[in-house]
Amino acid sequence: MKVHNADIVISAVSPKQYPDVEIPEIALAGRSNVGKSSFINTLINRKNLARTSSKPGKTQTLNFYIIEDKFHFVDVPGYGYAKVSKSERAKWGQMIETYLTQREQLRAVICLVDIRHKPSQEDIQMYQFLKYYDIPAIVVATKADKVPKGKWNKHESIVKKALDFDNNDAFILFSSETKKGKEEAWVVIEEFLGLD
Repeated sequence: MKVHNADIVISAVSPKQYPDVEIPEIALAGRSNVGKSSFINTLINRKNLARTSSKPGKTQTLNFYIIEDKFHFVDVPGYGYAKVSKSERAKWGQMIETYLTQREQLRAVICLVDIRHKPSQEDIQMYQFLKYYDIPAIVVATKADKVPKGKWNKHESIVKKALDFDNNDAFILFSSETKKGKEEAWVVIEEFLGLD
């Protein structure tokens, strides 16, 4: 997809704030510094529509981005960040769970994991949560440029094993630096959106 128009619509914390439109949505979930904002910006060819931050844990709301007036990307608060109080984390957890399990417009969730590291407990929980609720999952392994090409397969199998990966799901190696995986990601996303 060639993106010319992309904008943030709203930062929501509860269902009554979600955009009241019937267009499909793709959510993005991952650890605080996994590169979600860079992933969105790379896909839509924008430098900083989704704000990248050196301070993990900045996204504390569900951020809805309208893309080409056709669908929303929904950036979910990053998890696994220690400097946030337990009660704050529980609140985010509740907010994310409500959105993922109740939003009818949701078509799939992109789970972003860092290819350099074995998936964290939260990564595994998120993926298993989606499988449990039968929510389509796309696994995107970010920062592929930080791993030598010859080791991609090894790292990919470590990630898949830890997640107990379902081979029916899409797995995409991605780098916002080299744009690797960008076209592949669009192909999978467009399939879920059912857009022509």
